[in-house]
Amino acid sequence: MQRQRFRFKLSIIIIFFVCLVVLISLMITDLLISNSVSDNIRKTQEEKALIVARTVSKSNIVIHALEDNQAARAVQDYTNEIQSATDVLFIVIMDMNGIRLTHPNEEMIGKSFVGGDEKAALKGKEYVSVSRGTLGQSVRAFTPIYNDKNKQIGAAAVGISLSSLETALETSHKNILIVTIFGLLIGIIGAIILAKYIKKILLGLEPFAISRILEERSTMLQSVHEGIIAVDHTSTITLVNKSALQILKKAGLSQNPIGMKIYDYMPSTRLDQVLKTGQPELDEEQTINGVSILVNRVPLFVNGAVVGAISTFRDKTEVNQLAEQLTGVRTYAEALRAQSHEFLNRLHVISGMVQLKSYDQLAAFIRTLVDYRNQEFGSITQHLKDPALAGFIMGKISYSREAKVDLSIECTSIIPEPAEKKTTHELITILGNLLDNAIEAMTDSEDKTLEVHLSYEDNWLLIEVSDSGPGIANELQKEVFKKGYSTKGENRGFGLYLVKKSIEALGGELIIDSKLRLGTNFYVKIPYKAKEVGK
Repeated sequence: MQRQRFRFKLSIIIIFFVCLVVLISLMITDLLISNSVSDNIRKTQEEKALIVARTVSKSNIVIHALEDNQAARAVQDYTNEIQSATDVLFIVIMDMNGIRLTHPNEEMIGKSFVGGDEKAALKGKEYVSVSRGTLGQSVRAFTPIYNDKNKQIGAAAVGISLSSLETALETSHKNILIVTIFGLLIGIIGAIILAKYIKKILLGLEPFAISRILEERSTMLQSVHEGIIAVDHTSTITLVNKSALQILKKAGLSQNPIGMKIYDYMPSTRLDQVLKTGQPELDEEQTINGVSILVNRVPLFVNGAVVGAISTFRDKTEVNQLAEQLTGVRTYAEALRAQSHEFLNRLHVISGMVQLKSYDQLAAFIRTLVDYRNQEFGSITQHLKDPALAGFIMGKISYSREAKVDLSIECTSIIPEPAEKKTTHELITILGNLLDNAIEAMTDSEDKTLEVHLSYEDNWLLIEVSDSGPGIANELQKEVFKKGYSTKGENRGFGLYLVKKSIEALGGELIIDSKLRLGTNFYVKIPYKAKEVGK
């Protein structure tokens, strides 16, 4: 047995990846911001030190002190005030020999400047450097000092401790870290909300469940024998199963239609009309490049709105073959049932004659019965060369006799077997529905006479069906051929509609002549190509 692979829930996957993306983004942002902030803080501190150094170098107190050593005390006090006000590590004034005039530690006054990075300043250059002195590692800004005659008399050095710079960086990084953690929390909350929203859209199903259902539905749709085409609300084809492609290939439509507009792929379709009207169209016949199909078109509704439509269809040839089989079975069943009933009646007559010992009358009755049957059925088989049609009419004769209707079949010429089986199917549909309709119409009539005349001439088959029923009013003679029209209740009114469709399919004509209380005549003329002998 194959072990089922463990699958994480969609909510866990979404939360994990959203948090991962947020975390990575914030870490990169933190890194970039930290470097940027570090550079900015360092640059700011260097500019601060340089500004203080420039300010000190322009002071008259400093200039006089360098020119006159008697002002040394005054410049020390001055630099201490500036140092305190600007919060720098040190402010050192030195002469051209590098001897300090000022220093935060007065014991260092009069001694040489420590660090070795002051030489360029004593040569008139302004710059910033990093070095270690008596007060530790620091960022130092050097500025040369000039007197009124623009002669360099010394240099000013302002230092900012690197430890204070690092403290500023740590504070900045701590703030960034707090923002990062806060952003991560917001990301987690957002991920949870997003996961719940997506889960709601997916009807609570996990992705692997959706994938399994999709595979099952796709397999089922592809396995269905009927052709299926589905479109979305824009009439774009979204689904075509294998059976549909096979049927459409017969009609010369072999390309892959997915993504095409339905009216571009099949101009004769009405699927786009179903989208507009929202009304289904059932059991409709459609012809695509000479291939006839039977179609059902149904709109698809979601929350009361039409979101698409689906069409299921089948090759009419297959339906006709199935109908022929069903019609044949039904005909044989009706014939056997009617003949069985008629046979029982004859047995009752024979049984009575036997009991009365009327043997001569019994013999005459049996001879008459046999001769009548041979004459009746022999005439049909002699004139009708299509076995299916002949058997069908024999069944109708037995059925009409059971319904107490006097049915007579007259063939004025030999009617050969048709070249196409489709013709037989359509003829059975035409005759069957005309006869059934006539027999039912004469249910309450005293005179129940039904006559059928068949003749074949010059590749035309002529059919006349006459009954002695109540007739049809003039204003209703066109209505009776409409699908679903009936005066006999619901789910009726398909017989004459099918007669009309079959005659149209064969390219024939239909004329109705009916008068109230005088009966109805149907005249049918159909092009009839006979089957060649030996085929």
